Amino acid sequence: MYRVLRTCLNVDRVRLTLLCSLLMLAPQSVCAVESRPATEVFFQNPAVSEVRLSPDGEFLGMLVTLKSGRVQLATVDIATGRSKVVAGLIDTDIRRFHWVNSKRLVFDTLDRESAQGESKMAPGLFAVNRDGSEASVLIRRSPESRDVWALPWNHVFHSVKHGKSEPESDDIFVNGVRFNAARELDYLTLIKLNSMTGKFELFPRPGRTRGWLIDNNGQPRIAMAYDKGKSSIHYKDPATSNWRVIAEFEPMDPEAFSPLDFGPDGTLYVNASLGRDKSAIYSYDLVKNRINREPVFSLKNYDVSGGIVSSATSVLGVHYTAASPNTYWFDTKLQSIQKTVDGLLPGLVNRLSPAESGDLKRLVVISTSDTSPAQFYLFDALMQKLTLVGQSQPGIAADQMASTEMVRYVARDGLEIPAYLTLPKDGTGKKLPMLVLVHGGPYTRGSDWLWNGQVQFLASRGYAVLEPAFRGSTGFGDKHFRAGFKQWGLAMQDDIADGAKWAIAQGYADAERICIAGASYGGYATLMGLVNDPKLFRCGVSWAGVTDIELMYKWDWSDTPEEYKNYGMPKLIGDPDKDAAQLKATSPILQAARITRPLLLAYGKADRRVPMIHGTKFYEAVKVSNPDVQWVEYAEEGHGWWLVKTRVDFWNRVERFLDQHIGQKAPRAIGAQ
Repeated sequence: MYRVLRTCLNVDRVRLTLLCSLLMLAPQSVCAVESRPATEVFFQNPAVSEVRLSPDGEFLGMLVTLKSGRVQLATVDIATGRSKVVAGLIDTDIRRFHWVNSKRLVFDTLDRESAQGESKMAPGLFAVNRDGSEASVLIRRSPESRDVWALPWNHVFHSVKHGKSEPESDDIFVNGVRFNAARELDYLTLIKLNSMTGKFELFPRPGRTRGWLIDNNGQPRIAMAYDKGKSSIHYKDPATSNWRVIAEFEPMDPEAFSPLDFGPDGTLYVNASLGRDKSAIYSYDLVKNRINREPVFSLKNYDVSGGIVSSATSVLGVHYTAASPNTYWFDTKLQSIQKTVDGLLPGLVNRLSPAESGDLKRLVVISTSDTSPAQFYLFDALMQKLTLVGQSQPGIAADQMASTEMVRYVARDGLEIPAYLTLPKDGTGKKLPMLVLVHGGPYTRGSDWLWNGQVQFLASRGYAVLEPAFRGSTGFGDKHFRAGFKQWGLAMQDDIADGAKWAIAQGYADAERICIAGASYGGYATLMGLVNDPKLFRCGVSWAGVTDIELMYKWDWSDTPEEYKNYGMPKLIGDPDKDAAQLKATSPILQAARITRPLLLAYGKADRRVPMIHGTKFYEAVKVSNPDVQWVEYAEEGHGWWLVKTRVDFWNRVERFLDQHIGQKAPRAIGAQ
């Protein structure tokens, strides 16, 4: 059994407007030297990470960091302003929570104080009433757990979806995670679990299911499966109660679509392209087994990558990301509320979260921007009033942050490349030292416009930052994505270099002071940037970076699934047999002697995505001919830096490295201005 904290924060006197100061008790360093915020300010864990309205709109749930440093669950009675910490674990943090109904909540865990290599526990799942009573364990965190009636550790939360006739049900849905002999995901089961009694119902699955959708009657209706390189979508017909396949695809099939959600009227919504360059949201005809051709929502210059926003009675809108995140509301009342909130919080992205009941008298507003980390408000629609209830990063002063804008430049073959450009707040904006920051993946959107601690830290130190969405990045259309197939170290690399050259031509970057940096694929691109363009990039910072492409196909101690190695990587990166010559020519470890520029390398010893052998083998190879290579090893970190102390240590090292090679202490070339 977990410990439920009984501490009540002056429940008889605490008003909602004071909640922020009472709950956010974790220390936040705001010390500054020479007007620069301290490194620690940029890399703190959130003080408040989630705020959600109860389904009836009468209560708030919040994840807050208390003085102990642990994240715990608090609830607020909005009418009285009374707040209470209702749940917390002694040895870990609460990661996410969900309202089961207006009385009960569930949450899982993740330890923010243990690095990835030290993590020994599964997320588990716990339940508690909003007043802190009737706490229970639903899923154990380890095989050794003594909570005998709870589900085993290899189960995870899936969703809350009640039937229309039972809005206050105590039921939730969870997935059972089943592994194959190689300890990789084999399939997911689906279970309906009562959060009060622990009683559960296991649903039959059609094939090797990897995802499920529940309809608005609380019944599993769509199952996504994957087997031997082929995806299939199964539909459980309510007329027969039998599963049937409605679509099958191979990897990267242009006809593929992704089920998103069911609307309250039973309409299935999907994300698809239908032969267009940009994906959009469509409705799906489950009788005729086809997508209706007219999109429900589309964008001209971007894929629609967000989700459907629904209440218990109607589809309200769509979340999406263009140059910045936004929401399109179908509901006219929400359109009006959005306009009002945007007027009260100008220049910010203000995401509205209405209560599940559809009652719009109160909404949670999550307000963010390029210079402002997330702030959480409660909006009273009747009074037209906003109340601040929490800040994710209270140590950050928005007026000290640098602005970010989306720019576009043309690569050498004519392809337009989107990028985000951040210029130091107090700089001239011209001929600045610049860091080209390459996102990982690489087949992801990567960067966005919102506040980014890494970018803002670099800008606070006087560096311009360019984040290119090179070909292969998602979110900018099918053509842009497919242009990156088998282009590691080739056209993808050219896009990054062309971005630096564009910044020079525009006068933003000093041609003598440009560095390249990134993690994972971004670390790979950093190394290849130093191989291909040593005159352009004066130094490089690579962390958790791929160095040996051949090793990606052969190394067994990795969390990269065999299915991806067999069916995805040959199409995206290259066939290890047919494209062997290309993969060798674009593998940094075989080009190590060509890297002569200063280099900072960092790896986590517990990394299972890019195992540390990538780093150690490359370091041994590159230091033979390059005396200016720094090596950093974090013994318990994995693929990326989990601990605050690691992030602070690493970025302090980056600051010193950049200062030495392209900053104020960097030697200047003869004749440089």
